[in-house]
Parts: sequence; C-alpha cells; structure tokens
Amino acid sequence: MSNSAVFPPSREFVRNAHVQGMDAYLDLYHRAEQDPEKFWADIASQEIYWFEKWSKVLDWQPPFSKWFVGGKTNVSYNCVDRHCLTHRKNKVAILWEGEPGDQRFITYQELLRLVSRFASVLQSRGYKAGDRAVIYMPMVPELPIAMLACARLGIAHSVVFGGFSGEALKARIQDLGAAIVITADGGFRRGKKVKLKPAVDEALVDCPDVRDVIVYRRTCSEIAMKEGRDHWWHVLDEGASEDCPAVPLDSEHPLYVLYTSGTTGKPKGILHSTGGYLTQTTATMKWVFDLHDSDTYWCSADIGWVTGHSYIVYGPLSAGATTVMYEGALDYPNFDRWWRIIEKYRVNIFYTSPTAIRSLIRQGEHWPDAHDLSSLRLLGSVGEPINPAAWEWYHRVIGKGRCPIVDTWWQTETGSIMIAPMPGAVPLKPGSGTLPMPGIIADIVDLKGIPVGDDHEGFLIIRKPWPSMIRTIWGDPDRYHEQYWGKLPGIYFTGDAARRDADGYYWVLGRVDDVMNVSGHRLSTMEVESALVHHPAVAEAAVVGKPHEITGQAVCCFVTLKKGEWDHEALGKELRQWVAHEIGNFARPEEIRFSDALPKTRSGKIMRRLLREIVTSNTVSGDVTTLEDLSVVTKLAAQHDED
Repeated sequence: MSNSAVFPPSREFVRNAHVQGMDAYLDLYHRAEQDPEKFWADIASQEIYWFEKWSKVLDWQPPFSKWFVGGKTNVSYNCVDRHCLTHRKNKVAILWEGEPGDQRFITYQELLRLVSRFASVLQSRGYKAGDRAVIYMPMVPELPIAMLACARLGIAHSVVFGGFSGEALKARIQDLGAAIVITADGGFRRGKKVKLKPAVDEALVDCPDVRDVIVYRRTCSEIAMKEGRDHWWHVLDEGASEDCPAVPLDSEHPLYVLYTSGTTGKPKGILHSTGGYLTQTTATMKWVFDLHDSDTYWCSADIGWVTGHSYIVYGPLSAGATTVMYEGALDYPNFDRWWRIIEKYRVNIFYTSPTAIRSLIRQGEHWPDAHDLSSLRLLGSVGEPINPAAWEWYHRVIGKGRCPIVDTWWQTETGSIMIAPMPGAVPLKPGSGTLPMPGIIADIVDLKGIPVGDDHEGFLIIRKPWPSMIRTIWGDPDRYHEQYWGKLPGIYFTGDAARRDADGYYWVLGRVDDVMNVSGHRLSTMEVESALVHHPAVAEAAVVGKPHEITGQAVCCFVTLKKGEWDHEALGKELRQWVAHEIGNFARPEEIRFSDALPKTRSGKIMRRLLREIVTSNTVSGDVTTLEDLSVVTKLAAQHDED
C-alpha cells in the first residue's frame, strides 16, 4: 500500500514498445507543451485521413473550442474504409461473444459492407447530416454498426444503455430531439431474455417527433410492432445498397451526445465532435495500450458508457485493432467467464474497472487460476481510482507479475484518457495514474487557483484546451460554462481532488464532494476506502461523510465482505481500529455498515452521493437513472430505518 512501491517496465516490454523509456515520453510531452498546435496538427496528420485539410488548428474562445477548423473528415471512413485499402481488410475488426456462447468474427471488409448497408437504410428513410438518432441496444455488433452508420452520414447519435427505463429513455430522446430510435427486441443477461422494445414503446408515448423505430432481432421475444413506425432491421437490410460513401464532414460536426447523471433531476448531454475527438482517441489508444497490429484487445465496459465509445468502438477501430465485445455479465454462468474469454481468444490487452476487479477478488483466486492467461501482456483500469490492494491483486493474480497496469484517469467530458502511464516508458506506482498524456497541462490548485505544491491535496484542473474535450452541454451552454469553467475562469475544473508527489505522479482521490472534514482534518473518502479494502476480510468499501454536531463530519463506511463466515459485530470493531491504525485516530469510522452490494452505475462507479443522502436524510433525490440496481439503495435505506 506504500506510495514508494515502484514497478519499472521490463526490458522486454520496453524493447517492443511504441514509446521506449522516460526520455521518449518526456520528449513527446515537452514537444506538446512548447508548441501544442504544431504537436496536435502533426498527430492529426499522422493518425487521421482528411478529405480536406484544416485552415487553422485551434480557435479558442474560452470556454468554447474548435479544433482543425475548416478540415473535413469522417469517423466511419477512418474506422472502417481506410483499413480495407490495406493488409487489414481481412483482419478481424470485431470479435464478439454473446452470453449464450454464440460468436461472430467480423473482418474490416465485412464491417464496411454491414455499415454501408445500414447507412443506406437510414439514407433511404430520409435521414441526413444534422439529424439525431437514439440507439438503445444490447452489446451486439449491430450497436457499433449503427453508430458507424450514423457517423457515416453525419447523424449525431446518443447511445442509451440497454438497462435504462422507458422514463429515462424518454428524457434523453426529448432532450436530443431525436427523430429515429434504433433498438432491439432484447438481449441476454444472466441467462434471461431482457426485453428492450417495451421501454421504447413506453417512452415514445410522449415523443411525437420520432418517425421511425428500427428493431434488431436478437432474442426472438414476442414484441409489439406499430405499423408505419416500427421496422425490423433484417427486413430493411434485405434491399439495402452496399454503395453508401462516407460524407465529408466538418471537423466540428457533432459526432455524439452522451448523457451522464447530475445532481439535478436532469441528465447532462455531453457533446463530442468529429475531428478533434477522433485524433486524440486514436493517439491515446496507441500511447496508453501500446497497441500492435497483432494484438487482440478487450475493454469490458458497456458501449453505453464513454469508455465504450472511445475504447471499444472509435479508438480501437480507428487504430485498426481487433476489438472484443462480450454481451453478458462477468459472473454468468460462473465467475470465470472473463478468464474463459481471455483464454479462448488469446486476449493480449484487457481493460476493466476497479469495481469489477474488487468483485472478482471477493470470489477467490481459484477462478482465474483455472485458466491460461499467458496471452495477456498489458492490463488496464478505468472508472475510478484503483486502490493499491486491488492493483496488487490484479498485477499478481491476473498479470502473473509480468503485465504492466495502465491506471487511466479521464472523464466523459474529456473524451479520451488524460492521465495514464505509457507502459514502455513510465514506472508504475500502485494507486497512481502516474503522469499526464502529451498535450495535457494538468495542475493541482486551491479554490483561488493557486498551485498547492507537492504532497498537498487540492483540486485537479486542466489549464489548456485539448482536441477531444467536451464542446458544450447539449442545449445548455450556460450550464457548461458554469459547471466546468465558472470556478476558475479559463481553466477546466475537473471536480476531482488529487495530490502530486515529489516525482510528479498524480494521485486522484475521487470527486471533490468525496472529501470529508473531520475535526478540521480534510480526509479523502478514497484514502479510507483504500485502508478498508487492504484488510483481508473486505472486498469493497464506500465511504461518506455523515453530519456530526461535534466533529463537523463523521466517517460512515459501507462494506462488502469476501466470501466466508464473519462475526459482524467483532469485525466492525476490528475495522474501526484498522482504519485508525492505517491513517490516524481522527479517521476512525463512527459507523461500519455491512452490505451485500453497493449502489453502482452501469459503468461500475459507486454512487456515493446516494449513500451520503441515505446517512443524512434517508431519502434519495436527483437523477438515479444510471443506477444498475435500484433495489440496492432500497435495501440500504431500509437497513438505515431499522437502525
């Protein structure tokens, strides 16, 4: 758990890496720092095909940016067509496994055919650049096919996770002003058919502007089809043309809007555009994952989350990778499903969340140990700061001590990875995202914007614009300005607390509102959570501050235990003492609550805001549409009532 533990890259890894050694990283970083416009122009020229070159690299009118002004490109062309002109045409682009065990291997040539056909379907129904589509599908290849077909024509899309309710779907369709919904009859989850079309029908009662619903048949479930509005994907596809060229689009043309939950009842539509977004996701795909042409790469996220957009679909396909997609749950039919997939397809790069890692730790090492994971050469972590104990388990048990772990910090709003190690260059420290990517000018400041110096906690900020950055909140530029740029004018306020050590390494501590003030001590919830999960009995922990009339706030911990028989009363006392020993007596939790599960978003983030509401008011308000399982909150609130 010590900050001093350092894992340098092996000589073998450095020898084959794209960026070899710290000098190479520093050279890239300093080039970007000294002349950012030239740096990004060079990257854009190297990584992206442009129909027309830009006239200006950056137009920066804080807080609004335009990158590669006047340039014309197309994301779909870059992700598919251009590879079909090279040796990659018969390479597998998407390697898919459904939860029941069905498989598809889609080459770049076949992907071009499928995307062109579906784009022709959209075009034949009158959709064109400037229109908006909502995509509400399970994790099947037709989801990225629909995204790429929309991008091909300039139709801005919004992917809505397949577990959202009809009410949540309606809010997004209405906010976006979508004219078409692309969906499926359902998908498979833990052995059951999960219907999707009924939620669409429910949502569209109040969405009169939607003209068409295209339905992909996945589960063959019985569903209602409204004549004139609803169409089967496979029926439309039968007569579709395969000749549908990609439309040259302005670099700033809207690519997608992704809705995230906010503290208000209304989700925020994060808008990403075309040229700048694709430039940086492609570059970071290669820098962070050290991607080689022979690699099989798997990001376990759902495409409904930004990680799925940037690092399952657009980044990997633009870079010419083989990207793995899996439809179902990590624990179905057993907790070795992921390890079976890695063994079966000889996956080389695996990217997942700390939440998933901790849930797998809880099940024991016998699951991964039963499989040959020797194909792995690189591991990644995304979603929230990974605690050192989980990092060390991931490194030892999954990577067998030989795979670097790229711990990545970024946000829906940033579009691509901002802080992460280049694995052939940067020595690793468990729990640290290490160093910023080239072109990212990060700092840690106080509320006046003054740098706090090494080993002091403060607010993580980004000082300069970057190509993949959010352009605005859809339909609400004032909220965009206020939320991200209003606290420190001209500077992007991430909302995360962090500190930087003497080596310049960044340690992200979680959201600013995840910092407690206990008897005058600023205490990060992440710090307490790291201490708790270092205890051998604890699988996962979430910590929130609870109002206290004497200390200001008291530490309240929600704890999920590893499998076994535990005396909760005795263990509660032991854990309070454990935290006091690990951090200091002032951090001793007032309350330890044991729970079978914690409230999480579908992307795997723990929703500490809801836990904070439970311990303060025993009510839950604001947007809960991103929750994976609402019953978890209900049970915790009921437990609070009993207490």
